[in-house]
Amino acid sequence: MSVLVVGSIGFDTIETPRARAVDVLGGAATYAAVAAQYFAPVRLVAVVGEDFPERERAFLAGRGIDLAGLEVRPGPTFRWTGRYHENMNVRDTLDLRLGVFGEFRPQLPPAYREVEYVFLANIHPGLQASVLDQLTRPRIIVCDTMNHWIESARGDLEALVRRVQLLVINDEEARLLSGESNIVRAARRILQLGPSSVIIKRGEYGAVHFGPDTVFAVPAYPLEEVFDPTGAGDAFAGGLVGYLAASGDLSATGIRRGIVYGSVLASYTVEDFSLERLRSLSRDDVDRRYRQFVGLTEF
Repeated sequence: MSVLVVGSIGFDTIETPRARAVDVLGGAATYAAVAAQYFAPVRLVAVVGEDFPERERAFLAGRGIDLAGLEVRPGPTFRWTGRYHENMNVRDTLDLRLGVFGEFRPQLPPAYREVEYVFLANIHPGLQASVLDQLTRPRIIVCDTMNHWIESARGDLEALVRRVQLLVINDEEARLLSGESNIVRAARRILQLGPSSVIIKRGEYGAVHFGPDTVFAVPAYPLEEVFDPTGAGDAFAGGLVGYLAASGDLSATGIRRGIVYGSVLASYTVEDFSLERLRSLSRDDVDRRYRQFVGLTEF
């Protein structure tokens, strides 16, 4: 089964306490699509400018990602500049240039509309809803969002999450959306908004999945150093949805395995700037770390 990924493609300039990278490939949809393709074919819907390099298009296509939904428009590609603090969970946006992404209106090619496994990366919730309107038979819809939309487009977001099976957000976003400071209470309040379940990402502390009657917690894979956390959450979501599409198992056990695979992809992503670690990563590498992950949590 294929995975549909809708979101942003862009270029990032990233500063960390130890290094800097300029105009490297980024965007939520990019990370998610590359992570998902380790498990299943991916169909990508995004927009780039005429300045988008052919080598990066070739990289995505070379991974078997279907680019029929990648629109090229006159103007510059989306760009983001950010600086991470010594605590890599904290970052500042220094510059944001939407370029052609500012006019992005997702349009699914006809062949994409029957895709059953969907990841809606972080874009305006009204645009995410417009994607759902174009789908004919989604089996599971996984959705991400951010603080900006929670504060500025709450009505649209609440309407969207009623149509979503799995909402994936970080702990800060969960507190803002729910009005609760405690993560467990926050999750319960979010479930009342309509999604079937919610995953709350907690950075270096892992992730927690909440269903109506279940809770599943997984730690982050232990690393000596986090080099660049940009895109880790999107790689997590992409790995999760990719695994679900490959297995077809949407049971509680299947989702838990998908969460671990997503955590594996996130752990590799943070080992280098941009998608550099994923460019050389093999499926055998992914499965090896998955087994290590299982060993870490088995008792």
